This record gives sequence, C-alpha cells and structure tokens, in this order.
Amino acid sequence: MEEQLAELVAKVAELEAAAGGAAVTNTMFAETFYYLTIPLMIIIHAGFLAYEMGASRLKNVLSSGVKNILAFAFMIPTFYFFGWWIYWGFPTGLPGAAGPAGISGVEYANAIAWGWGESAQYMGPNIADQASGVFFGAFALFAATTASIMSGAVIERIQTVGFIILAVVLGSFAWVVAAAWGWHADGWLVTKWGVHDFGAAGLVHAVAGFFALGVLINLGPRIGKFNADGSANHIPGHNMPLTVTGLMLIIVGFWGFLMACVIVPGEAWSWFADKPSTIYGTPITLSALSFNILMAVAGGIIGAWLFTRDPFWMMSGALAGIISTASGLDIYFPALAFIIAFSAGIILKPCADWLEKRGIDDAVGAVTVHGTIGLYGVVMLGIWGSGYPALQGAAGEVPTISLIGQIVGAIVFFLLGFVPGYVVSLLLKMAGMLRIREGAELAGMDIVKVPAAGYPEWGGDAPVTPAHPAE
Repeated sequence: MEEQLAELVAKVAELEAAAGGAAVTNTMFAETFYYLTIPLMIIIHAGFLAYEMGASRLKNVLSSGVKNILAFAFMIPTFYFFGWWIYWGFPTGLPGAAGPAGISGVEYANAIAWGWGESAQYMGPNIADQASGVFFGAFALFAATTASIMSGAVIERIQTVGFIILAVVLGSFAWVVAAAWGWHADGWLVTKWGVHDFGAAGLVHAVAGFFALGVLINLGPRIGKFNADGSANHIPGHNMPLTVTGLMLIIVGFWGFLMACVIVPGEAWSWFADKPSTIYGTPITLSALSFNILMAVAGGIIGAWLFTRDPFWMMSGALAGIISTASGLDIYFPALAFIIAFSAGIILKPCADWLEKRGIDDAVGAVTVHGTIGLYGVVMLGIWGSGYPALQGAAGEVPTISLIGQIVGAIVFFLLGFVPGYVVSLLLKMAGMLRIREGAELAGMDIVKVPAAGYPEWGGDAPVTPAHPAE
C-alpha cells in the first residue's frame, strides 16, 4: 500500500511538473506571438516610406521620407506617456468610470498604464510580466500606422513641425479614443451599440483618413495641382516602381497588423484557455484570417484593375480590399470577403476623383483608400454580419452586430478623425506653422529642409501634366 501511495504521489508530481512546463510553453508562445507582430508592422512603415518617397517629385523625395520617419519616431514616446493610458482610461467615455468587464477606467489606467510610480512595473522590465510590453508594442505600431496614413496625403507642402504636432494628435489621441470606445470589451460603442471592428477598418483607417481630410482642407493643394477653371493636373511622383513596391510591403505588414488583433488562449488575460479570440472575445482563428486576407487582396486588385488598368490603383486596390473586409475578417467566408473587396476596388478611383473635383489635393489617395473605404467596410459588416454576437457572452445577454450600430460607429469614427484634424490644422495655419512658403515649395523641400540630396547626379523635376490628357 505504501509503495502504491508513493507511486501515486510521484505520478501526481510528474503531472504537475508537466502542467507547469506547458504553462511556460504557452506563455513563451504568447509572448513570441505578439513580439513578432512588431517587426511585421514595422514593415508597414518601410512600405509607407517607399510609397511616399516614390510618389514625391525629385525635389521633395527626402523631405517626404524624413517626415515619415519622424512620424514613426514621435509616436513611440507619446503613445508611451499618454496614448496607452487613454486607451485603458476612457472606454466608457467621460469621466472615465470603470466598465462592466472591470478592465477600464481612469483608476485602472493609473494602476497599469503610467510609465512611473507603482504602475511602472507594467511599463518596463519585469520578469513576472511577459505580456504588457509586447501588447504595448503592438498598439504603439497601430498608432504609428495612423500617422503614416495621414503623412502620405500631405506630402510636398507641409511644415515638418506642424506635421509632427498633427501626427501626435492623431496617433496618440484621436485614434486611441476611437479604439477605447470601439475596440475594447468595455467600450461604450460595443456595449451599447454592438459595434464590431475586428481589423480596425474604422477606428484606425477611417479615423486616420478623415483626419487627413480635415488637414487637407486647411493645407490646400500643391502649387500647379489645379487650373483656374478648377480642372486638375496630374503631378506624377518620380518613381512608380518604388511606390508600388512600397504598397506591396504594406500588404506584407498587414499580416502582422491583423495577427496582433488576435488574443491568444491560455493566459491570465486571455478570453479562453483553449481557443483564440478577437479583442471582443468572439471566435477567430489564424486559418480564417489566411483565407480571408488572401481573398481580400486579390479581390481589391482585380476590381481596381478592371476599372483603371493603373498599377498604382491596382496596389491601392489591394489595400482597399483588406480595409473593406477588416471589420469582419473573423466572420466572413472567403467568397464574401472576395466580393466585398472586389466592390471596394471598383469604387476606389471614382471616389478619389470625386474628392479631387472638390479641390482636395490628396497626393496618394489616402482619404479614399483609408477613410472612405474604411467606413465602407464598417457599414458592410452591418449588412452581412447582422445578428452575430459583437461581444463574448451568453446568447441574448450580449449586444449583436446590426446595421444601425455599425452606422453609428462609422459616424463616430468619422467625427473622431475629421474634427481634430480640421481644428488642429486650422490653429496651426493661423499660427503660420502648417504650410511651407511658396518659394520653398517651388524650389523643392529637399533644398531648404534636408541636408542631403536623394539623387545628386540626377537633378531636375517631374513635369506637371493634365490629369486626363485625352480630354
């Protein structure tokens, strides 16, 4: 009997040791999973860098690159010092009360999201906490993405300091409020309206796109963009292959972006012990993402190709395909994802042309690709995903996705982007900090802003030609 008891005790100890090993393995997997999303999302910024520099004329190529690099650099510390705190502090809105899930509110944010005092244990080296840093890193890269979206729209005429101020307001405040309200289990858009935006079509892309629109209204068009009769000229960038390659790199980075939207199982902060989930606690698998992302990319390219035959708009169509389906990548079947993305590719160029006819000079189509298509994607989920749970919980006890709820979310995301973009850029304009002087713009920003030459042996500039030569 004693031998049997001893044997049983040994087996229990062996099982406990195995369980502990499994827990360590899962924790290491979770940490590595999010850690890898960070360099993948940095590829997005390599893409934006190439994309914007290629879309700029020779005389502005390096200034466009410098601006994009600075947007990335300023997002990290500002998101660390106050952006992360906003996300956890205000999901329920003002005054920052705690939400039903108990993971929000100013008091909660003070405890985990300040970089000093007691909460600094979660905002720095701590061997007992393997999650906070990689979560922060993923979210900080989301913030940097919003700034880069706005960056492309305003190339060749915006002041560097004014741009940095705008980037900080967008990346560490405006989109973070949208995320707190619509991308958090305690967010009031989720709990009250059933808003669901898995891949951030609205709360990242639409917010950034319409923030850019607010800025463009005050910034004005590039010199030579519009004629006296209101017709538009096409101002080509110096390197279309670089621009298209940059767009493809953004697609590569999107895999990391969407991967970071998945909550892995088995951790204290996970929704489930045995299966992954969205940030709302609803079901998701990487397999589903693989089907839908690939179908969305293909659908967007094909739709844009049928309408334009233009490689720039084809690759922009790839972005539009992902963005148009991003809200429901966890719900859609691949055929539906393809159809939605295809339709986004079809409407992309007409929407951009409509904006241009209203005197808006969006150098890379960011307002349309990210703003218009972002809201299109949010609303599409209200049509095709209506009735699905918007949040984890028992049937009948949680909000469900609805067309009305998604429209409400779309309106809120539009306002959170456009209003601060317009107001802050107007204040900068009044202070003389928004646009460079005419002489500097004509000479080229690289000459007056950058102590280097992008192509010192080339010189010259790309010509301004009519947007529609056949007309």
